[in-house]
Amino acid sequence: MSAEILKSNLPVTAFGRVAVLFGGKSAEREVSLNSGNAVLKALQGAGVDAFGIDVGDDFLGHLLNEKIDRAFIVLHGRGGEDGSMQGLLECAGIPYTGSGILASALAMDKLRTKQVWQSLGLPTPRHAVLASADDCRAAAAELGFPLIVKPAHEGSSIGMAKVDDVDGLIAAWQNASQFDSQVLVEQWIHGPEYTIALLRGQVLPPIALGTPHSFYDYDAKYLANDTQYRIPCGLDVAKEEELKLLSAQACEAVGTQGWARVDVMQDAGGQFWLLEVNTVPGMTDHSLVPMAARAAGLDFQQLVLAILADSLETRG
Repeated sequence: MSAEILKSNLPVTAFGRVAVLFGGKSAEREVSLNSGNAVLKALQGAGVDAFGIDVGDDFLGHLLNEKIDRAFIVLHGRGGEDGSMQGLLECAGIPYTGSGILASALAMDKLRTKQVWQSLGLPTPRHAVLASADDCRAAAAELGFPLIVKPAHEGSSIGMAKVDDVDGLIAAWQNASQFDSQVLVEQWIHGPEYTIALLRGQVLPPIALGTPHSFYDYDAKYLANDTQYRIPCGLDVAKEEELKLLSAQACEAVGTQGWARVDVMQDAGGQFWLLEVNTVPGMTDHSLVPMAARAAGLDFQQLVLAILADSLETRG
């Protein structure tokens, strides 16, 4: 894959005045602040007329009072990644980066994303929805242990836990319920984890993840210094192509645009299993999309310009 396919060839003046939207009120606020500041610095360094907005109660005032030609969305989680911000910007007539309303809302809902994949025959771990202690016992009987518990509408591994018995499952469900009224439990897949970024219709080099933690949790993603990232990912050519094709199919099923990142597990038999799609992936110094872009020949500034260019070309 040529890096030239991915790069923006537009003059920075074509973007007009760009609002970088970050922060917000979700549980991923701190990550979003870091991502947004990195994106803003890169855009300004490239000569783009960009400014930042920490999205809060006064956001509608910013929309009314600021001249905004397009928006670079770096809001992770609810209120920014779930279709609500996308809908607001469309009503305001402001082009924006990334996926549209439907794909954003769908990808934010882990349960319904899985249901779409299942309807198309794409592999995703067996699961159940938890709303009571009895649901926990029934899920344990059906799925076995170990299991992983997830709030259905959170990102960055917030509220997630690996469990090995019924008592642990009930406790993890109760904890996850503090973050989300809908809690999902999935069959645990034993094996390596991969993350695959898509940019402007192209699949970037997959990254293999390694961590001494029980899974790739919030600490491993953003704080730890012992998380391992492997590019090339270590798969043979045929398996890597299979992984890239599956990731593209996963995004196509959800309807993503511009950029996205897919998380995938591989079991001991070599089978890949889709976990989730992120439509506004992290852009911090620990983040995976910038890492994959570098492997494809794009530095961070070129990456943010490519993401921004897609807002012009697909929505302008």
